[in-house]
Amino acid sequence: MCFAYDARPPAPPADLLLPPIAGGAAAELVELRSSDGTRFSASLAESPERHSPGVVILPDVRGLYPFYTELAERFAEAGHHAIAIDYFGRTAGLGPRDQDFEYMPHVQQLRVPQVQHDIAAAGHALQGRTGAAAIATVGFCLGGLHSFLASMSAELGLSSVVGFYGPLEPSRYEMPAPLDRTADIRCPLLGLFGEEDKAIPVDQVRRFDRLLGEAGVDHEIHVYHGAPHSFFDRRFKDYADASEDAWRRTLSFLARTA
Repeated sequence: MCFAYDARPPAPPADLLLPPIAGGAAAELVELRSSDGTRFSASLAESPERHSPGVVILPDVRGLYPFYTELAERFAEAGHHAIAIDYFGRTAGLGPRDQDFEYMPHVQQLRVPQVQHDIAAAGHALQGRTGAAAIATVGFCLGGLHSFLASMSAELGLSSVVGFYGPLEPSRYEMPAPLDRTADIRCPLLGLFGEEDKAIPVDQVRRFDRLLGEAGVDHEIHVYHGAPHSFFDRRFKDYADASEDAWRRTLSFLARTA
């Protein structure tokens, strides 16, 4: 898995928070319906800035569990309406997921078009609820992979995508490899990786960076020295600087590409 069940997202840097909600922006559990009729769960947190850009958060393999609900709240504190989705409405029913959820059988049934239908539904819900002027995706591990793949969709019309340690050659999943599809990317892309991530070798990340450049994609790639997979966790004090920098890069990138 990516994060432990008791993981917590780092708070955005204090100088990037909106004062009116610096103490917290509570997320609401909502039920959405995808274009294929699937009902699925999501956690939505609103920023007080009515037309601020919106973020669809794509979780790791465990789906919608507390880390991502809190992360939606943290994005709202930093000025972005946010909605974290659960992937498994088709096979496991409504969430959210607890620490006993057996996720792998459901991950194995997950397909890219299904996730993109759910991203579209979440984006529409976020825009309808908040008036968000643009929609980006921010994903982690499996969600980082889906964020990269969502950048290739003309139908989604995303303003940008962000992927935290998204697999670039996902041998574990029956999904396309972003390394092979850089020419299909349609929007700006930010990729954040750990140097010590055993699942995503640095040479793959460097190749991805090069291929994005050759394809003319507006992109930023950053590798954090000494950081492992899933470094973006408040419990990991050794990687607090990397987490703060990742927040700054993400929020700056979203502002630039909205």
